[in-house]
Amino acid sequence: MTVPLSWGRILTAWTPDVPAIVFVLLLGGGYLFAARRVPAWPRGRTTAFLAGLATVLLLTCSFLGVYDDALFWVRALQVVVLLMVTPLLLALGAPLTLVLATVPFADRLRRIGRGTLARALTFPLVITVLLIVPPFLIYLTPLYELTLRHGAIDELVRLLLVCCGFCYFWTRLRLDPTPREDHHLVSFGISFAEVVVDAALGLVLWLGPLRAAGYYHALARTWGPDLRTDQIVGAGILWIGGDLAGLPFVGALFTRWMRDDDRQAKEIDRTLDEQEDAGSGLWWENDPQLAERFRRRRQ
Repeated sequence: MTVPLSWGRILTAWTPDVPAIVFVLLLGGGYLFAARRVPAWPRGRTTAFLAGLATVLLLTCSFLGVYDDALFWVRALQVVVLLMVTPLLLALGAPLTLVLATVPFADRLRRIGRGTLARALTFPLVITVLLIVPPFLIYLTPLYELTLRHGAIDELVRLLLVCCGFCYFWTRLRLDPTPREDHHLVSFGISFAEVVVDAALGLVLWLGPLRAAGYYHALARTWGPDLRTDQIVGAGILWIGGDLAGLPFVGALFTRWMRDDDRQAKEIDRTLDEQEDAGSGLWWENDPQLAERFRRRRQ
């Protein structure tokens, strides 16, 4: 990109990214079609899912897509959003629930989801790797320069970022059916690990050598920040931006945790009330395990 980035270009620089547009149209059309077939499907979920797809278009077709081959910090912003923001919004749309409610082979999908392989692939350690490792693979291997030089590799890496992020938020939020029912503290632990890793990657890029130096030197950009400053800004986006992008998820996770606790408390209260109405005696005398324990003590 030879035209310097300016405030005017931020508003006027647009480019059609055909793979991204096709991706958004297919997923958005399929989601809306399925949502119309499910009675009283929450509008909030539809809004969240479409907002997630909108971020894809914003990253690839706006000025961010125009200048992502010239500025390191633009690429860093794309990575953060595609890994942390876009998948969160897509997961809040509960798309798998829509699939299970509308496709004719839903029973087969449920059996696969309850299988050993699905449980192994969604084990917390595997999910942690899916969230943490991709930025390291992009920036600390030749993959980063390959995404700059080859459009097909770039599109594939973007898709993989969204898929990795979606697997994480899907299994942690649990708005859709999941193969595992891990405690919410596991999700907080993974989020804390992600914060530490973001800091480590940010420091490596801040203090380390220039990434894809040969590509950027050949580009001979004469406007904007120099290569070192550009990479420092990108490192800050990966570090601080990644942490800020995770805050909405932590809030959503905490809210869901509180709702689950309230629901469990209500179920326990209802069970105790039913036991009390069913017969005489104290409530623990109707519990088989506690009743047996008291019987032993009396003997």
